[in-house]
Amino acid sequence: MARAFSEMLVRLGPVTNAVELIRERLKTIPDFPKPGILFRDLTPVFAHGPSFRAVVDAMIAPFAGAFDAVAGLEARGFLLAAAAAIDAGVGVLPIRKEGKLPGEILTERYALEYGEAAFEVSPDALPLGSRVLVLDDVLATGGTIGASIALIERAGWQVAGISVVMELAELGGRSRLGGRDVHALVSV
Repeated sequence: MARAFSEMLVRLGPVTNAVELIRERLKTIPDFPKPGILFRDLTPVFAHGPSFRAVVDAMIAPFAGAFDAVAGLEARGFLLAAAAAIDAGVGVLPIRKEGKLPGEILTERYALEYGEAAFEVSPDALPLGSRVLVLDDVLATGGTIGASIALIERAGWQVAGISVVMELAELGGRSRLGGRDVHALVSV
């Protein structure tokens, strides 16, 4: 099976294949977490080995050679960032929810639909000037990714790019990221 999958990747290219696999496995759940919301569930994509591999490869391909570490946003971004870091042979930078990191930390607050939250990072995790690729599952309003960008820059690192599995385009998150290089595998 691995050989057939590899041959398929060569034939279709990593991004085309990843998009097809996402569309095959993506589940849309109406009225979750509340009435009127269409929840896009990527769990079946991540749970299927060949799909997960294709997604990770396609997320980092546009940025090959342009990053020194991969940042993953808690929690689903951790899955993507760890796999991508191993693939690329670089380190992984966890961007954590507030109160999860010891020692010196930087904190960045961001707005939620009904309140506020915060992300944190250890500023000594990477050398100054490190180029960091930000990975997450979904780009919606841009709040979480925007907060991660602010943390990366405050720590003295550079944002090499942003890559997401899915963009909820109608929520306008991309426009709130200051013209950053954003790569989304699918847009709904």
